[in-house]
Amino acid sequence: MLELGCGAGAASLCLGARVPGLSLTGVEVQPAYVDLARRNHPSFEVVEADLADMPLALRQRQFDHVLANPPYFDRGASIASHDSARETAMGEQTPLAKWVEIAAKRLAPKGQAHFIHRAERLPDLIRALPHDMGSIEVLPIAPRIGRAAELVILRARKSGRGAFRLCAPLVMHEGAVHLVDGDSYVPEIHAVLRDGAALPF
Repeated sequence: MLELGCGAGAASLCLGARVPGLSLTGVEVQPAYVDLARRNHPSFEVVEADLADMPLALRQRQFDHVLANPPYFDRGASIASHDSARETAMGEQTPLAKWVEIAAKRLAPKGQAHFIHRAERLPDLIRALPHDMGSIEVLPIAPRIGRAAELVILRARKSGRGAFRLCAPLVMHEGAVHLVDGDSYVPEIHAVLRDGAALPF
């Protein structure tokens, strides 16, 4: 499994804890996060590089699964953060289409890619998928019942031929509004976050 822009490695390490025997590789451009990811788990292979300029050795490898949580905000239509690390993580410097292209290139035949992004960027994600990426599934994520989805997870398979599938929204929190401090996750999300369960996709 390859994670593009792995940060401190939270997503990869959670996946590794839930699914034994995985070989985990991450790419991260910020040295402080690279160091933290490596210290978080010595068996996590973390490559310090810009994903648009990865080392040749990594570009020659293929993976069964690629995961990416690209920066959410197009800085042509938003304000940059004053925190440089946060800005690198959240402000789109490498175009979203480039993230998708790189993820698709690193996939082995029949491999799967997962992207998480803001709901309003879903058209951009779909447009960016190469022609050989199919079996597209989209899971909208809504904060509460009756609220619009704010995030989406898009899953696609290399050489997939399945029909497009739009899943029912996954609701994160119980109740229509936040009433008290503390967790208010629905049971399915609580099981994912606290017990290592698989995401209901």
